[in-house]
Amino acid sequence: MPTDPTHFTADIDTGLDVETDVAVAATGPEILLELVDDEGVTIGTGEKLWAHQQPGRLHRAFSVFLFDRQGRLLLQRRALGKYHSPGVWSNTCCGHPYPDEQPFVAAARRTAEELGVAPALLCEAGTVRYDLPDEASGLIEREWNHLFVGLVTAPVLPDPEEVEDFAFVTAQELRELRAERPFSVWFETVFEAALPGIREIAGRDW
Repeated sequence: MPTDPTHFTADIDTGLDVETDVAVAATGPEILLELVDDEGVTIGTGEKLWAHQQPGRLHRAFSVFLFDRQGRLLLQRRALGKYHSPGVWSNTCCGHPYPDEQPFVAAARRTAEELGVAPALLCEAGTVRYDLPDEASGLIEREWNHLFVGLVTAPVLPDPEEVEDFAFVTAQELRELRAERPFSVWFETVFEAALPGIREIAGRDW
């Protein structure tokens, strides 16, 4: 169930954490993730690409599901230039907190960076742990994922380096899109885990 609703204003930090292709990720500035144990307790840090290479290292992440006033879910299609899961559809926003950054803060920050809009309301909706290999890229998602649901009321202005396309969909339209188009390997897991919170925000049709 969602807890701790928080309203945001336009002064959200929009520092960048841009994903690029594997070659750039291997030679560019190091991006550190927060490594955790099987209870979600921080145990150290690890480089981002290294943590996603087999066999993978369990790390902290977040997933955001935002809805408009009509109860439609905001989806994004990931940019084609991303080294992980390029060109596939996924939930509103996913990412990783910086070391020592609260997941709630990271979720709001990254949503603003990728989609050019801050959540009007953002609520915690639990956590989910998973180990999901991605056959297309050969990478693996071993994540302790913090889930957030909320509302978006301002126009979406996506960063083209992060987002190829976006859409607001009803529950039925989501089912149809999932039958026709590829989605991120983690989408079903985080969507199912977030459903109780989603229904609190968007209604029982979900």
